[in-house]
Amino acid sequence: MANFSKSNVPQFSVEVYQNEYLPEGGREVNAIVTVTSTGGGTAGAPHLYGTGGGTDAAVVLMVDCSGSMDYPPTKMRGARDASGAAIDALRDGVRFAVIAGTHVAKEVYPGAGRLAVASPSTREQARQALRQLSAGGGTAIGTWLRLADRLLSSADVPASAVRHGILLTDGRNEHESPEDLRATLDACAGRFTCDARGVGTDWEVKEVTGVASALLGTADIVADPAHLASDFTRMMETAMGKEVADVALRLWTPLGSEIKFVKQVAPTVGELTDRRTEAGPRAGDYPTGSWGDESRDYHVCVQVPNAELGQEMLAARVSLVIPQPDGTAQTLSQGLVRAVWTDDMVASTSINPQVAHYTGQAELAQAIQQGLDARKAGDADGATAKLGRAVQLAALSGNADTAKLLSKVVDVVDAAEGTVRLKAKVAEADEMTLETRSTKTVRVKK
Repeated sequence: MANFSKSNVPQFSVEVYQNEYLPEGGREVNAIVTVTSTGGGTAGAPHLYGTGGGTDAAVVLMVDCSGSMDYPPTKMRGARDASGAAIDALRDGVRFAVIAGTHVAKEVYPGAGRLAVASPSTREQARQALRQLSAGGGTAIGTWLRLADRLLSSADVPASAVRHGILLTDGRNEHESPEDLRATLDACAGRFTCDARGVGTDWEVKEVTGVASALLGTADIVADPAHLASDFTRMMETAMGKEVADVALRLWTPLGSEIKFVKQVAPTVGELTDRRTEAGPRAGDYPTGSWGDESRDYHVCVQVPNAELGQEMLAARVSLVIPQPDGTAQTLSQGLVRAVWTDDMVASTSINPQVAHYTGQAELAQAIQQGLDARKAGDADGATAKLGRAVQLAALSGNADTAKLLSKVVDVVDAAEGTVRLKAKVAEADEMTLETRSTKTVRVKK
């Protein structure tokens, strides 16, 4: 493990957990990389890593104002109250804006393509503007995101600022094609992070989670509009705690080795393999978004060339970096993934506990998704098998939160064996909550 730090900025560390021993002919190396950021900068301090603490942050709220937000009226009231609560949680000096989203995107505050600077007076002005929001029109989420991107990219936002969006919707994205939304997400990826929330039960889970996944944010359901304000406050407080923007996991591999996959596995499962950008000879960057005081785990799988018994090699060098505009990178921390060939069967067949745990967590998320898809398609046998496996994996890993959500969709006969029966009637909110939160994981017990 290597660790680099400076005063008044977060300290980053990288720890690598793996079984480096391979049998004769073995070529696949698996490692869990734990990245931890602690001791964030103080407000107003110089930000040596291009950090977002103090005033170097910009946030855009995107509030669904489509016609369905009036059914029931508590949704629109909840959205106004929640947005006001989020604005109250802004630090003084943070730049912010509010967008009303329908089939078009409209600047609600401050307007004219600008961002306001948070202060007691601008927060009050924004709350006044929110009171004027009313429901009417359709839903085209891509237009909201493109306007947010333009605002967050405006000239008065420092290049090093943490850029963040918060998006609320209650319905399906019916006024633009899936291809248009996908193109928007591709265009916005890496430019800002975004948390997405679905209120009520009339929205599409895969659309909301797709926004959050593409923009490296969180996704969740708020079935009861009365709970929106507390959720928005927590989201904004978390956003205000972000200190470092645009951090990448850089993987270098020696000649003959290649990266098979890279996944975030805690606190949620997220696929990063296809998001690699080249960073020099045999090196690639995988985006991780912005960081505050937190810890995340990543599963890295490397295929190495064959070697003789007794040989050892560096399979990969893991660096945490902030790419700079001039093509260089600020290295925050570093770790090594090793490979050693041995004829010791006990050593080479032992599975590292961290790798085993997170392999199970990734399978758990997949089993839930496949089980719910089968249930929707009317495939009772397939749904029972997949959701039974999910119950078994949740029990094995101690993921009590997911086990509780599963118990609202299936009757558990034997958790250890994965024996379940599909419930005849399931509340839509319970099924959507399970699907939305299926990627949330528990940390391995070290």
